[in-house]
Amino acid sequence: MQIAILNAGTGWHTDDLCRALAERGHAGRVLPYEGLVARLGTGRGLVRGLSVGAHEILDADAVLARIIPHGSLEQMIYRVDALHWIEKRGVPVMNSPRAIERSVDKFYTTALLQEAGLPTPETVVCESATAAMATVLAMGDAVIKPLFGSMGHGMVRVSDPDVAFRVVRSLEQLRIVFYVQRTVDHGGRDVRVFVIGGRVLGAIERRAPDGQWRTNVSLGGSARPFELPSAWEQLALQATAAIGADYAGVDLLPSHDGTVFVLEVNGIPGWQGLKQATGIDVAGAIVDHLASRVRASAAAADRIAELPA
Repeated sequence: MQIAILNAGTGWHTDDLCRALAERGHAGRVLPYEGLVARLGTGRGLVRGLSVGAHEILDADAVLARIIPHGSLEQMIYRVDALHWIEKRGVPVMNSPRAIERSVDKFYTTALLQEAGLPTPETVVCESATAAMATVLAMGDAVIKPLFGSMGHGMVRVSDPDVAFRVVRSLEQLRIVFYVQRTVDHGGRDVRVFVIGGRVLGAIERRAPDGQWRTNVSLGGSARPFELPSAWEQLALQATAAIGADYAGVDLLPSHDGTVFVLEVNGIPGWQGLKQATGIDVAGAIVDHLASRVRASAAAADRIAELPA
């Protein structure tokens, strides 16, 4: 297979994917979203397509969509629309742009999880600073999160009314959408589950550093292998299905009262912590699943071609 890996640049994850592709006899090329050039129109002699430099993406067997870099609203829409067009042209994209759109937006993710009947923490999303402040005061202990964000960056936990007021007013100047969630007493631990192709590949328990509440490994949290109870496994599978992802990192938050909340579904998940803790070849599993997608797509195209005109 010839695989295009669209990403913000190179790094550990793209290196791991290229390694897994090469070990299976496939070729991977990392291409930046910022380099996308679409050529459109009708007329004789026009060369149409979607490329990065000399590499035509529509000729690839599949596209692995990794981190979409920050940019203006127009840039972000263009990049995701490009993924939609690639998929429309019959090139498998993983994860699909639809799944990425659903998972990158915490409001939309939480709404879909709720509609799927999954347990989620009490959450209020609004544009009004007044409504956000009233929510924080009513909850008593809350976490204000960026609507778009990952790895725990930008989250602020507030319980003191004066601190909450200053935080909310400062954020108001940025014209953000407030995503306010009641703090769950989780004892400084959560569980990250990696799901791919409708099955759980592995899971880790993450613990926050002493005196901290964020468990993200990127922020100093520790990780160890975790054996999922069957009920927790079903939560992770249902959450992944709710956003329509081929693969995802699902964060489960077990509270002290026994409730297990689905906190987040990451449609562009990292797996360095999972691999280090468990030794699981996550990139290999992603490549294997992508290969099955390519085979299924080719078989479907052959069946269509065999239909009578």
